[in-house]
Amino acid sequence: MTAHAPIDTASSTVGAVLFCCSLNAVRSPMAESMLKMLHGHRIYVQSAGARAGALDGFAISVMEELGIDISKHQPRDFEELQDDAFDLIIALSPEANHHALEMTRTAAIEVEYWNTFDPTWVEGSREE
Repeated sequence: MTAHAPIDTASSTVGAVLFCCSLNAVRSPMAESMLKMLHGHRIYVQSAGARAGALDGFAISVMEELGIDISKHQPRDFEELQDDAFDLIIALSPEANHHALEMTRTAAIEVEYWNTFDPTWVEGSREE
């Protein structure tokens, strides 16, 4: 796994961040909720998927272990975003990166691609 530079929330240039992945069901809602937990209301944070999926129960359980409740998260795709004025988009999958780069055609948005393994591809029990 590759380490990524921390998001500089002290910088006046990062006021809104979008995390995106394939389905907005595991990776991007987890990232969204962690950044919100760490930085509160200092920056606007949302997440979206290339397609809207169903929130993953295992993601809910993992986040509960961190003291974060994501059970009310409603997965959405890029078309369902209420706001598109992001300073930074962090794409967590190739498909999401493509959508994020499309957004740069009409807006000055920085895009970072953090290729993150999709944990839903793993089969077996939690212990396995």
